[in-house]
Amino acid sequence: MSYYSRHVFFCCNQRDPNADRPCCNARGGSGMRDYAKKRVKELGLAGEGKVRINQAGCLDRCEEGPCVVVYPDAVWYTYVDKSDIDEIIEQHLQNGRVVERLRM
Repeated sequence: MSYYSRHVFFCCNQRDPNADRPCCNARGGSGMRDYAKKRVKELGLAGEGKVRINQAGCLDRCEEGPCVVVYPDAVWYTYVDKSDIDEIIEQHLQNGRVVERLRM
């Protein structure tokens, strides 16, 4: 049995502003990770046997928008704002339903 039921990784990679490729952190990766971590704790979803929110380095999908991956489900998401993060938390993490409109 896994220590967490779901492990959520937010790409927080930061590239040089002059780099040829975009990066997730420039599009709010760290802030959204912090927000998700706070919401998961507030909802009582964090901890052993539950959900863990983590940051990751480059997940190599930055061109597709800021990205998040949920394991063990191997579901990749992009997001625009906090309401998208709320939807991922409510639908996927609480109810086990993939949010197709945000899926990469």
